[in-house]
Amino acid sequence: MAKLCVNVDHVATLRQARGVDYPDPLEAALLSEAAGCVGITVHLREDRRHIQEGDVARIKKRISTKLNLEMAAAPEIVEIALKTHPWQVTFVPERRLEVTTEGGLNLTRGQRKTGAIIEWFKAKNILVSLFIDPDEESTRTAADLGADAVEYNTGRYCLARHGREQTTELKKIRAMCRLAGGLGLVTHAGHGLNLSNVAPIAAIEEIDELNIGHAIVARAVMVGFNQAVVEMIETIENAKG
Repeated sequence: MAKLCVNVDHVATLRQARGVDYPDPLEAALLSEAAGCVGITVHLREDRRHIQEGDVARIKKRISTKLNLEMAAAPEIVEIALKTHPWQVTFVPERRLEVTTEGGLNLTRGQRKTGAIIEWFKAKNILVSLFIDPDEESTRTAADLGADAVEYNTGRYCLARHGREQTTELKKIRAMCRLAGGLGLVTHAGHGLNLSNVAPIAAIEEIDELNIGHAIVARAVMVGFNQAVVEMIETIENAKG
């Protein structure tokens, strides 16, 4: 059954909007754990628009579940990640002007460099996941590079305006999850998932974890963090029912 990792980036987004010290993403992480999630995800961007290096260190120290650090393969961030030693790193693409991550990694470029960075983390017993679009070339390349896991970008599925289009995207994700499993990769999924669209993704047998942030933070504004996480966990669990 897919389990929930809560991304607390957008708690930090609210904090940074005023340049104050609240709301605290660490508090959100602890509330998420108390509500039953299996891990906390944070994205330390090069532009530091939300999560800061100090947040990563404090969250790593205080949580009792696992920390998944999303990051670009930039030298500064790689150095911080190796020093912090999270349970897992997930490499994602970054573009300076994007509102949020716009697509999966392009693994056709810089494969030697990417493979070497992956080995640095694996040598320290840090699991490595690659955020990719659900296509065969990216999946096979991720396996060839030595990644432990892939996180499939569910953005196109979530943005599909028509049922037929959404069904097509869901079929792609299902097929790639089967392929990834056959290649020995653990499969995760995320991006744009919310209470209305998560169930079909959560029902995919091969998916081990779902990374969800914005929808939970947005819901928490209305019902509180604990309730927002509980609702998401219940929706995910019921999808398998």
